[in-house]
Amino acid sequence: MERKNLKKQAKIVLKKHYLLLMMTCLIGAFIGSEFALSISLSSLQSNMIESTIELSDDYIENKLDEVENENEKMLEEIENSETDKDKILGRTNGVFSSLINMFSTKNIYFKAIKGLESLHASKTVALALLIIGSILIQFIIWFFFINVFKVIARRIFLESRIYKTVPKERFIFLQKTKTWLKVAKTMFLVTLYNTLWYFTIIGGIIKFYSYRLVPYILAENPSISSKKAITLSRYMMRGHKWEMFKFDFSFILWDVLGIITGELSDVFFTNSYKVASETEYYTHLRKLAVDNKIADIENLNDTYLYEKADVETLKKAYKDVANEREIKEICIRKPKGIKSFFENILGINLSSKEEEEKREKEIVEKIKLEKVKNELKGDFYPERLFPIKIKDKKKRIEIINYMRRYSITNLILLFFIISFIGWIWEVTLHLITLGTFINRGTLHGPWLPIYGFGGIIILLVLYKFRSKTITHLVLSAVLCGFLEYFSSLVLELTYGQKWWDYSGYFINLNGRICAEGLLIFALGGMLIVYILAPYLDNILKRLNKKVAISICVVLILGFSIDMIYSHNNPNTGEGITNYSSVNQEETSILDVFLYYRKVL
Repeated sequence: MERKNLKKQAKIVLKKHYLLLMMTCLIGAFIGSEFALSISLSSLQSNMIESTIELSDDYIENKLDEVENENEKMLEEIENSETDKDKILGRTNGVFSSLINMFSTKNIYFKAIKGLESLHASKTVALALLIIGSILIQFIIWFFFINVFKVIARRIFLESRIYKTVPKERFIFLQKTKTWLKVAKTMFLVTLYNTLWYFTIIGGIIKFYSYRLVPYILAENPSISSKKAITLSRYMMRGHKWEMFKFDFSFILWDVLGIITGELSDVFFTNSYKVASETEYYTHLRKLAVDNKIADIENLNDTYLYEKADVETLKKAYKDVANEREIKEICIRKPKGIKSFFENILGINLSSKEEEEKREKEIVEKIKLEKVKNELKGDFYPERLFPIKIKDKKKRIEIINYMRRYSITNLILLFFIISFIGWIWEVTLHLITLGTFINRGTLHGPWLPIYGFGGIIILLVLYKFRSKTITHLVLSAVLCGFLEYFSSLVLELTYGQKWWDYSGYFINLNGRICAEGLLIFALGGMLIVYILAPYLDNILKRLNKKVAISICVVLILGFSIDMIYSHNNPNTGEGITNYSSVNQEETSILDVFLYYRKVL
């Protein structure tokens, strides 16, 4: 074995799948599964543990009440800070600000203690429950997610070596194989054994390398027993521990570069380069183990994780689809001219109901076909050749096809439905928090058009990105931010006053948009595109065409009258535009939801 050759091959793999592998390692670093990252979930967990220990010390020294009063004063100073209100990184209003303030002042722990005390528990019992609960929650998160992610990452790296594409479904391959709990147990035992061995110092270092291959073994065969996985790793590492130590040490200059660049080189290259190189090392050791026929090697039986299956093997595995679908390409009708723009770019259906239903069925079939074709071509890992039987559940797209196109009539009805849902939401929110009915929005009718406009714009403008979930989420946030910012600006220029103000919210722009608002609207947009709109469209399709058109005409007429009347007589007043007149103490809950102030 030559380290240079392994690293050279690792660079080739990394070049082909750079973004996927880099992001996989970044997730691992952030959640604390492996690699060091200054801003991570593990650092937050450490701070939580330190805070609970400090609270225990304060309680023992009878300083708990004194510390609580100091934290309350600190939180009050932050929330009443006038100088902070116009800053982009505001800390006086909103959910993000509240969380940051509560954690930075440790006020959240005192609130938890008070909550437990309200259940008639003494302060001693409340503090003990807080500590036990905190440790238990962190252990559960670690056991089921942080502890397991290393195995998921190794599966992705192994597939990247051979296949052109690694589907994002691989992040849940343990769930699909029903082996998540089994893998979590094995990784827990590895951590436990390593921890116990570290009490002997030298033994800990030796066993660290003995158990080093367990994540790879589980990535290949997640159904293997804990004992066999650990034993197999020990057998495979015999005579290679010092060799692997030198292999790790060969990255020392990259580690130094990480320190110099403040972790940037680690995040963007070194971490993924290390794992890719280690993966090459594992495949080398696996080949030696197979050639030497070591004990339990039959448990490493995922042949097609290391080589592509031949054509005959694939056709045999996919015999139910190969004969029918491999040669039968599904061609979805593509309209031309202006009709093409509306249907293929905006997703507006101008065809008949029967034609559109036929097209939707073709889309579902095409998606199935594409997956099968990619596996038959050898671009994807062939799931049907996985040693563990994977049962595919009925795809959600067959129930709710989010790639559908919407008729003009249904888009109009969806606009009014979403606007009404937005109005109901805000009216209900104010009714609960203030105890009074407030007709939200500048219009007088039961609708908040910005909800409707936002939903329809996301449906139309981002139609081409629906198949790319993450891209769609980011673009939804950008689109909603653009719409909200200029809606605020136009309203202020038209009426001379603000209908919402995010000054003091964490990451805000001129008080017109804020980070948490954009996040909520992006998630809301996803909910509309992938669930709500398709579900409602299924219902609206049942309406008689003439009845649907009549409803649209009535709604548009009523909306137009409201718009004309409200232009000269806008809906204003306390709880709508005049928030300063509402008692701050009474609206503390309301402040948490201020990002929902979407009115037009």
